[in-house]
Amino acid sequence: MEHYSISDNLKRMVSGENETVFRLLEGRFCVEIQTRLPGLNLKPKDGADLQGLLTVLDQLKIAAKHGESFTAKQVERLLGKSSPAVVQDFDLGAAPIIRNRFGISIGPKTPSQAELVKAVEKNDVIFAKGPAGTGKTFLAVALAVASLERNEAERICLVRPAVEAGESLGFLPGDLKEKIAPYLRPIHDSLSELLPPEKLRRYEEAGAIEVAPLAYMRGRTLKRAFIILDEAQNTTIPQMKMFLTRLGPHSKAIITGDTSQVDLAQGQKSGLEHAMTILNGIRGIAKVEFTATDVLRHPLVKDILSAYEQKDSK
Repeated sequence: MEHYSISDNLKRMVSGENETVFRLLEGRFCVEIQTRLPGLNLKPKDGADLQGLLTVLDQLKIAAKHGESFTAKQVERLLGKSSPAVVQDFDLGAAPIIRNRFGISIGPKTPSQAELVKAVEKNDVIFAKGPAGTGKTFLAVALAVASLERNEAERICLVRPAVEAGESLGFLPGDLKEKIAPYLRPIHDSLSELLPPEKLRRYEEAGAIEVAPLAYMRGRTLKRAFIILDEAQNTTIPQMKMFLTRLGPHSKAIITGDTSQVDLAQGQKSGLEHAMTILNGIRGIAKVEFTATDVLRHPLVKDILSAYEQKDSK
């Protein structure tokens, strides 16, 4: 029997709802976790990996001190099928990127998200490709807002191509701004979750945060800016080249997209796929690939994506 020291408050944060995190760890590491007394009593069983369990508990405890909490499903996703070193490398104890308008800490929840954060620290252009629901766009926006709040960037530019996916812009009501608004709504939703309404409005009025269609980037040079191009799979090759050449001194760009959801006209090649191929290996440019295992939406989304991938592979 080994005793693990942890306060009651942190123990509640680490344990998950109805101690589901502890139950998951018991099965994974073949160790009984007793929680009634102060701290935790760890009783190894046959085939126990006590050191692995201690590694995970240490990471979860440090994360809890930063105000972070994890569900059993999130911990299971982080552990994956390999050794606890996955969680150790993931660095659960890292400080959050930012706290949202409700005071909840925002940070990477999967190894791929952690890879994206590290890539942004070391590179100026980052491609993040993967399916819907993996949090790549939201995390990119969080990184941009954090950069603005720390005065590392003077402005944020969030852009999307306004591609007609099954409907025509000409038939939508309103002027051009109103017609384009639905395409930009997902980015506005992310900003609204991260910043209080008054602060977001001040940033937008001051020009510190700009949300616009990709066409508005033509002819500009963006200095000291954090730029995000979302839904980049729907850019043409010339559009992607135009976007990438907008980058000015002391700027960063994250390009996100899902190459399985291209809405371009038949015969047009995605600028995202083309750019990731020809720019591969250039210093200062990184590529992060998300998979269905990184999906953070409803658990069924992961199964739906897997089913489509299996069908497409046949």
